[in-house]
Amino acid sequence: MAHSPWAFLLPGIAVTLAFNLYPFFATVWKSFTDARTLTPGTFVGLENFQEMLNDEQFWIGLRNSTLYVVAVVPCMVLLPLLLALLVHKQIPGIAFFRSAFYTPVVASVVVVGLIWVWMLDERGLVNAVFKTIGIGPVKFLSDQWLILLSAMIVTVWKGLGYYMIIFMAALGNVPRELYEAANVDGAGPVRRFWSVTVPGVRNTMVLVAALSSVAAFRVFSEVYLMAGQDGGPAGEDTTLVMLVQRVGTGLSGRVGYASAISLVLFVITLVLLLAVFAAERRDKK
Repeated sequence: MAHSPWAFLLPGIAVTLAFNLYPFFATVWKSFTDARTLTPGTFVGLENFQEMLNDEQFWIGLRNSTLYVVAVVPCMVLLPLLLALLVHKQIPGIAFFRSAFYTPVVASVVVVGLIWVWMLDERGLVNAVFKTIGIGPVKFLSDQWLILLSAMIVTVWKGLGYYMIIFMAALGNVPRELYEAANVDGAGPVRRFWSVTVPGVRNTMVLVAALSSVAAFRVFSEVYLMAGQDGGPAGEDTTLVMLVQRVGTGLSGRVGYASAISLVLFVITLVLLLAVFAAERRDKK
């Protein structure tokens, strides 16, 4: 009977080892080899990482992934908080709007991406509206920067509802007495937001910043649907995850080089998370 707890833990441990730890360490090992899809490869040391430094597509992917984080994360922290403030009030019919804002979250990212592609096409709904006011057509899906901007808008639109729910839970823990005291002191809505709401949900804002940073840096589907498998004009909209998929798949896929890019992506993501939490600790001092 002393071993009974391990019998319950064993399935979870086995799944974690098989689908998390083993793939991770296998990727680390393969990043130092010249492995391909059908061949295990041999140890080549740091050659993959040296090649990466001279790979223009890698630097394009790093640039685009970084821009994605810089543009998307502030929106994912601020906009869902404002949205949560709007729907947090208990008024008749508010449940409908909460459900409506959350609906994009449960929709498939592929379906959402295709809908936006149809809307942003030169003959799509958005350009049809622009045409009525004498603008366009705007080349959302063929211009390098507009493709990236369109993908960012889709990411923010789809993620608003998810982070809104997180902020709604946090707002429920902010003492109402603080708002009442602020009202007595004559604080307006903006002052109450910065002096009461933001300090009350600061930890949640850090959590959302961390989650959205990782998700933004690992973006794939939105940009892939907007830009295509080649990453837009001359591959200028390629992200790091898209580069991993392009290099490492197919019968002649360079699994070793793709693993090296994946390892760099992991390290950057880890550093990004540590930086977010370090900034939070400094603010508390």
